Amino acid sequence: MACRPSGSLPLQAVIDSALAETPPGRIVWVALSGGLDSALLLTLAAEACRRHPRPLHALHVHHGLQAAADEFERHCRRLCSRLGVPLFVERVAVDLAAGRGLEGAAREARYAAFARRVAPGETLWLAQHRDDQAETFLLAALRGSGVRGLAGMPPLRAWRGRAVARPLLEVPRASLEAEASRRGLAWVEDPSNADEALDRNFLRGTLLPQLEGRWPHAGAALARSAALAGEADALLGELAELDLARLGGDPACLAAGELGALSPPRQRLLLRHACQRLGLPTPPASRLETLLAQLGARLDGEARVAWPGAEARLWRGVLHLMAPLPALPAGWACRWDGVSPLSTPLGECAVRLAGPPEATGALALRPRRGGERLRLAGRGARDLKRLLQELDVPPWRRQRLLVAWHLDEPVALLDPLAGRWLAAAEGWRAQEERTSREKPAAC
Repeated sequence: MACRPSGSLPLQAVIDSALAETPPGRIVWVALSGGLDSALLLTLAAEACRRHPRPLHALHVHHGLQAAADEFERHCRRLCSRLGVPLFVERVAVDLAAGRGLEGAAREARYAAFARRVAPGETLWLAQHRDDQAETFLLAALRGSGVRGLAGMPPLRAWRGRAVARPLLEVPRASLEAEASRRGLAWVEDPSNADEALDRNFLRGTLLPQLEGRWPHAGAALARSAALAGEADALLGELAELDLARLGGDPACLAAGELGALSPPRQRLLLRHACQRLGLPTPPASRLETLLAQLGARLDGEARVAWPGAEARLWRGVLHLMAPLPALPAGWACRWDGVSPLSTPLGECAVRLAGPPEATGALALRPRRGGERLRLAGRGARDLKRLLQELDVPPWRRQRLLVAWHLDEPVALLDPLAGRWLAAAEGWRAQEERTSREKPAAC
């Protein structure tokens, strides 16, 4: 599915074309702030859905950041009532202490609200236009971004099983203003838009008008550059996917030697691509360089490089990319009947454990402490440390294993992150139904 370029099409034709790209019968959502852009987008979408029936809903995110927020909501309710469009309001708390800045924190809260309300398979329309794209390109360039940042906002992207589209992305703001004026459309103005202490507002209110005073087509040219950067980024994604296939195809487990054989730019590209495939934050430039330096120095050693929301671990010639792993609380233990669903600090485990007829009484689960020995069928007592080495269990997972005890004897070894048994003692039957969100396969 791809958004079609608007060219010189009338606005309503642009919306009709975008609507034709949505799956029949699936809800189309419009993110409605109450400002000119989203109010006009919803109005055009409502008219298009009357001509080409599609279920249409509006979604307003109430950030609660300013006194006018309640008025924004009331305006959205009036507009939706007039258009006959169901409105859903999501109230969010913006975390200003997380270090992302006001704009970043508000965006994160907004997208969390989108994820709660818009179901997988449905489409969300956002009202960004060509001037917004030009601003995004300039901001990315001023931050020293690469091709992906310069590509700005895509007209259409898959996001958590949903389609996020921007039907107005090739339409200049002046055209939207003219259409809204022609229709006598009412909208609200966000007072924070006048605050030029915010970078985007400074670009919009001061810098871009100066650029367009000298180069009248500056906005269009910048948006065009963003589109070309988007094409380049797509080609780089194809290259990274080819490199990933050569390294085994699993973005979570990359062969360090083969990764190191690539040129440094391709190494960086592949690591960013692998993180994107895994839904992990991409490492900042400094962390990425540290990771590559560790990779070059210790192909056969152990190393760990972390950044917010992700980490990379090198072990036995394989680079593992993952979300940060939770730790087992010190002193945690529980009694278990071997049948009931098992709840651990690292996740729910749909597992069972049954012993010989003479093994009566409850089981106890405790973190591995070291020195435990498990009596295996045909192999006798095996030290767990050596057994884990034989099973190629990475060191960071060994620290998060649980030992099942019957009386004073260890009888099984559980990986609660993967929800699976690693070993069971002679005479004991370990069963599992793999329901963990984490893929437990070894590299």
